[in-house]
Amino acid sequence: MLVLVAPGQGAQTPGFLTPWLELPGAADRVAAWSDAIGLDLAHYGTKADADEIRDTAVAQPLLVAAGLLSAAELGSRSAFGAVAGHSVGEITAAAYAGVLADADALAFVRTRGLAMAEASAVAPTGMAAVLGGDRDTVVAHLDKLGLTPANINGAGQIVAAGTEAQIEALVAEKPEGSMKVVPLRVAGAFHTHHMAPAVATLEEAAKALTPADPELTYVSNKDGLTVATGADVVARLVGQVANPVRWDLCMEAFAELGVTGIIELCPGGTLTGLAKRALKGVPTVALKTPDDLAKAAELVAGHGA
Repeated sequence: MLVLVAPGQGAQTPGFLTPWLELPGAADRVAAWSDAIGLDLAHYGTKADADEIRDTAVAQPLLVAAGLLSAAELGSRSAFGAVAGHSVGEITAAAYAGVLADADALAFVRTRGLAMAEASAVAPTGMAAVLGGDRDTVVAHLDKLGLTPANINGAGQIVAAGTEAQIEALVAEKPEGSMKVVPLRVAGAFHTHHMAPAVATLEEAAKALTPADPELTYVSNKDGLTVATGADVVARLVGQVANPVRWDLCMEAFAELGVTGIIELCPGGTLTGLAKRALKGVPTVALKTPDDLAKAAELVAGHGA
């Protein structure tokens, strides 16, 4: 069973969209999306520096646009048995599964990025990755410091989120058994109660959506469960911004579904890296540039499509 996954914020790098815009029709699609959401995606994906694309309001629509562009190059969806996304990547996954039209997904993620950026500006907050250590021990240590385990990614990686003072305390006192704590250059404490104002904004934005039921098995990063209705997918997309991401449970779900291959949409690498450690022996392909499409096609062909 082949699974398609879409990465979240932090996967973007300066210029990563450049080779994808050289594909037939890609530049026109991106230009239309840019006009629709009021953001020059081509500029940010080709010419902007790391600081510019770190901006939450920019990074999120840029990632969804890149994911949709690369997904369109994979051809028929018939080879894929399941789809999932990490954080904002869930919007890409929802579009690929047929829950949202591409234009609606871009409009929704634009609202999401702006709302989360606004919520982040309320107080100085941040995130840090804890590498290694027992999961329960790490989570208990975070709780002691008042931090939230915002991303439980599996493969020995948990991302903590909270105030800047709480992050500094974590750096000074890492959890027992962990190898190191790495502060992340992000704009705020995503997937925590600090994002509550963004939830209210997205609840209003969701009223304009007309979601369809998923055409592929859709695995939610809230709890690793499969979601059967479009309405439930959208409800989870709304609440997700203030809830932890349980990518560890997604990978457990992939294993239970019988995963035999994983393709990660552009800008790929993060999720396939986790899969190589947590789902040993499962073939993976990360779409970083169009040159990776040939390897993806081989994996797709091996799954009967």
